[in-house]
Amino acid sequence: MTVHDSVLDLIGNTPVVDVSSLSPNPDVRILGKMEGQNPGGSVKDRIALAMVLEAEAEGTLTPGRTIIEPSSGNTGIALAMICRIRGYHLKIVLPENVSIERRQLLEVYGAEIIPSPGAEGSNGAVRRAQEIASEHPEWVFLYQYGNEANPRAHYRTTGPEIWRDVPDITHFVAGLGTSGTLVGVGTYLKEQNPDVQVFAVEPPSGETVEGLRNLDDGYIPPVFDKWGGFEILDGKSIVRPRESLEWTRRMADVGIFSGISAGAALAGAVKVANRIDRGVIVYIVCDYGWKYLSTGAWTLDLDEATANAEQVIYF
Repeated sequence: MTVHDSVLDLIGNTPVVDVSSLSPNPDVRILGKMEGQNPGGSVKDRIALAMVLEAEAEGTLTPGRTIIEPSSGNTGIALAMICRIRGYHLKIVLPENVSIERRQLLEVYGAEIIPSPGAEGSNGAVRRAQEIASEHPEWVFLYQYGNEANPRAHYRTTGPEIWRDVPDITHFVAGLGTSGTLVGVGTYLKEQNPDVQVFAVEPPSGETVEGLRNLDDGYIPPVFDKWGGFEILDGKSIVRPRESLEWTRRMADVGIFSGISAGAALAGAVKVANRIDRGVIVYIVCDYGWKYLSTGAWTLDLDEATANAEQVIYF
């Protein structure tokens, strides 16, 4: 067995699991890329490491400096782990209504939490972080929504891994949050095979599935524009909070204890499977479910759990 120099060497090269028993079409395979296997527990480990390494290489991030970043949890946890290892002080602007497990993990790694109003969601955290960063130019603002290290991480790692492991892929499905996964992986896959189709999972316009965005509501992440997101996307799959929870629970049928955003991605993949005659769909299992146990997403009545989704940021 290989001995690694650092836990950071464990980021990436996550496995792919066949969950085709959940497919509504026997001629469509559905495969989940298990990003919860990353040491920080989510797909965001990839972009956090890439942003830090690129900032170090550019000379923007030097020993002893402070990083500030908005997050609803996963990027913050990944950055906190990396900053603890590499010796940076991290300030995370965090909505007050994230799950307690996410807040506790940030504290475990020593991050300083700056609360933002829960009612404003992740967008409010972004605005607050931008204000604070402008007041403290001596701090490093990585800004995952506009930092091209975000999609580059997926172009250089996630995309090639999927192509290596699933060369017959026909469709790629992921949630639209910062959009880095979609545009980075999508760009790489289309370079290998222009016929691969890329679908974004969005909430309906005006509805909230925290961590996901509807482009029609007006906010377009800068990296989406910079990487030609509208040209990369072949379609959108609209998923509501209840569907996200339903498919999160269904994943347990195949032994996968996932986070709720993975349920949204699977719900989107199932919708795509219903539209096509045959194919191979890969979706992103963004993280695992242990960060959300306190929310009752699995144990409460489904209607009650869905109502909770309006108060607790699950993604």
